Amino acid sequence: MSKKVATIGGDGVGPELVKCMLDVVDATSVNIEFIQIEAGALWWKKHGGTSLIPDESWDVLDSADACFKSPTTTPGGIGSPKSVAVSIRQQFNLYSNVRPIKTFPNTNPPLGDVDFVCVREGTEGLYAGKEMQLNDNMHIALRLITRDACNRVARYAFEEADRRCWKTVVAIHKSNILKQTCGAFLEEVNNVSVEYPEIEVWEYHIDNIAQQLIKNPQIFNQSILLSTNLFMDVISEECSGLVGSIGLIYSSNIGDNYAMFEPAHGSAPKYAGMDKVNPVATILAGALMLEYLGEKKASENIFTAVDQVIAEGSVLTYDLGGSAKSSEMTREIIKNIK
Repeated sequence: MSKKVATIGGDGVGPELVKCMLDVVDATSVNIEFIQIEAGALWWKKHGGTSLIPDESWDVLDSADACFKSPTTTPGGIGSPKSVAVSIRQQFNLYSNVRPIKTFPNTNPPLGDVDFVCVREGTEGLYAGKEMQLNDNMHIALRLITRDACNRVARYAFEEADRRCWKTVVAIHKSNILKQTCGAFLEEVNNVSVEYPEIEVWEYHIDNIAQQLIKNPQIFNQSILLSTNLFMDVISEECSGLVGSIGLIYSSNIGDNYAMFEPAHGSAPKYAGMDKVNPVATILAGALMLEYLGEKKASENIFTAVDQVIAEGSVLTYDLGGSAKSSEMTREIIKNIK
């Protein structure tokens, strides 16, 4: 029986990148059914409403084994809906957003080779969207932090370190200022750490680690960087720069019974239809999804093929110093799949 994946083509460059991913996955001959669904700003502009995801798409999401989300645009301004990613994370309690940060071969990273994983709490914090206007002059946003969510994401971070045989979890916070919210987060990290005595906890204030990641990023190699929603959103973006291109960064959103996979970059509407954007982040998000669905060998084959194409350096997109189109780099990856 085939697994089913709800697939969101998204906005901007999203549809063309999803095609790249689907072509690569098809080359592995796995038995997975991809069901295309609508979501994003383009759909919302046509239909309106309070959500970027139509009801019929929610029905497919509910019945699927996983979701793949290509980049979607989130409209700004008062009264506009929350993002597609935040909506799905909250609906399915996908509490661990996981972004591996690892140097690719032959890419000349700006600050040297790095290899660590960013784990971000994905359901609450400032992304809970609890804002209000108190008067004409004053608006407030609530930073929602629960011990349950902190404990869940901390446990995932320690388990991920254990799976990788790594010995450090880096807890990123600002508990000297945010004494209750960050204080609760840090307490739950330390509570979980008792169950993993072989893994050390390093505590870093958010501002300090932002500096250390530029000054000496290698001290965090083979570590799990862990933080609350907005803090890790910002820090993981900084970490992505250490690899040299956001077009190489893929991510997963993991819950107890469901998962969503996506490239880390945005929809880049100015490049839509130009067949120009690096497809690697989308393709590797797909490979990560294959592993989640039990297709470990196919996943490994895609990762290996991508490494080979980047190492050879002859068919690369503009952000990697080449001139290849998205489709050309995708075809080269397919040629390298065993």
